[in-house]
Amino acid sequence: MDRVTKAYLDAFRDEQSIERLSESDAFELFADYCVVSDSYDDEFNVTDVHTGGGDDLGIDGIGVIVNGGLINSGEDMEGLLKLNGSLDVTFCFIQAKTTSGFSGEQIMTFFDGVDEFFAESATLPMNDSVAQAHNLMQEIYDNSLRFRRAKPQCRLSYVTTGQWTSDQYLEAKIAKRVAQLKSTGLFSEVTFHPMGADEVHASYLRSKNSVTTEFSFSSKVLLPDIAGVTESYLGVISAPEFIKILSDSAGNIRKSLFNDNVRDFQEYNSVNADIQRTLTDDSAKGRFVVLNNGVTIVARELTTTRDKVAITDYQIVNGCQTSHVLFDQQEHLTEQVQVPLKIVATQDEDVVNSIITATNRQTQVTNEDLYALGTFAKKLEGFLSSYSDDQRLHYERRSKQYNAVSGIKKVRIITKSQQIRSFAAMFLDEPHRSISYYADLQTQVGSRIFNDGHKLDPYYVSAYAHFKLEFLFRSGGVPVKYKPARYHLLMALRYIAGGLEMPALSANKIEKYCSGICEVLWDNTRAADAFLQAADAVEQARNGTPLTLDIAKTRTFTDSLKQKLGAQSSQPPSRS
Repeated sequence: MDRVTKAYLDAFRDEQSIERLSESDAFELFADYCVVSDSYDDEFNVTDVHTGGGDDLGIDGIGVIVNGGLINSGEDMEGLLKLNGSLDVTFCFIQAKTTSGFSGEQIMTFFDGVDEFFAESATLPMNDSVAQAHNLMQEIYDNSLRFRRAKPQCRLSYVTTGQWTSDQYLEAKIAKRVAQLKSTGLFSEVTFHPMGADEVHASYLRSKNSVTTEFSFSSKVLLPDIAGVTESYLGVISAPEFIKILSDSAGNIRKSLFNDNVRDFQEYNSVNADIQRTLTDDSAKGRFVVLNNGVTIVARELTTTRDKVAITDYQIVNGCQTSHVLFDQQEHLTEQVQVPLKIVATQDEDVVNSIITATNRQTQVTNEDLYALGTFAKKLEGFLSSYSDDQRLHYERRSKQYNAVSGIKKVRIITKSQQIRSFAAMFLDEPHRSISYYADLQTQVGSRIFNDGHKLDPYYVSAYAHFKLEFLFRSGGVPVKYKPARYHLLMALRYIAGGLEMPALSANKIEKYCSGICEVLWDNTRAADAFLQAADAVEQARNGTPLTLDIAKTRTFTDSLKQKLGAQSSQPPSRS
């Protein structure tokens, strides 16, 4: 392994707290992270996509991206179906070798594993991680009538520490295997990516940088000076140029651009269907610019060079529906289709929140929705980062917002998904929903979750407990066999460290209750002991049945665990 690759790997091991792993095992996780990051902008737990080990079909990582989200269960897919009404799927497969060469035999074994993964009747043994991804794949194809634009994409990445050089014989064999996979009729596209040291370095650096896009915006007007705004423009942009703003390096829509939107894409409701009809009608598409309210973008950085505009760390705060329909109807877009566009460059979060609030007032949006996205998230970010040193966490309101901040470990970054799941598991007694029903939990934002009246302490405690448990899994303090019940361990930890009687989430007493749990979590020895006690309770609750995700997803298992902990399963703690 060359010095540059080793330096990147060492940095990755430090930020992921996996220093104890062997170099080869750490490189597998490093390769998984780099490859998946090229297709997914948000932070994610790299151990959730890692599949390497025995019975892995020769596959070290599997990432399943559905509608722009990285998911690992059929229930998450069903939630996205309920939310969006359709599926847009990408399968990412990774094989990593610390050797410098590209072995034709090992590459063919990699293809064999992917073939077996998609086989109608798989016969080879699969470990739990591969089997979980395999079950998700089967559920996706069971819903193939709901594929949005096309069949799923399949991407294979073979990663080494060497340099890829053209080998006509090996390239011919690879092309044959790619064609073989494509002939199954399961995919719209199959690609094979050989990644040597240079490609890995570039991928890792991309994962560290904020999203930046350059496009042509000639029909624009510079707006007058505005307090709190660095620069702002109003104008129209051709639809093909606008697609550049939406697309990632793999040609997919960047779902992270819509994190500040209150509503996700609503599929082809009456309004979106009208947009579609306009774009597909050659005689009407020229009128799009006067029929559509347009798109508003907020960027942290903006530079202009004549007609070219470059924006960095940006969000589409209004125009989510328009953006998705345009992306979905790319084959009908020409220069004739012009999109009204407003770009505002600002570092002032109050300005950002006011723009989000003002632009979304045009739709059916509640105060709770806006609060959950704006003020509450901002307060939570400040609260988590207000703790000192080893007690500090960082709530990620925007995709990659901490990438340019030195000294922050990835494991201490808490995403919205992680915060909602851990809070619901630990303080709402719903670990089974945290595993698989994230879409349902999202509907509770503004009421049972991210409620204006809630104290912030429970959110910090649940986030820190999530961080500590992941640390213990990686360091060996808690056996990884308990990962299927990770959210049940969080709930059990609260009962063990805090006691059975939990104050209301809005009461002043909840602060003292959470303080007692923090004292346990902040002490590595006491935290490990408490989580091991939680694991013992899980052992009793499973009552000899295998601890699988299917068991952990059930309300029955949650109730059984609560009974073992001495709680009343029929009466969850006060939540208001």
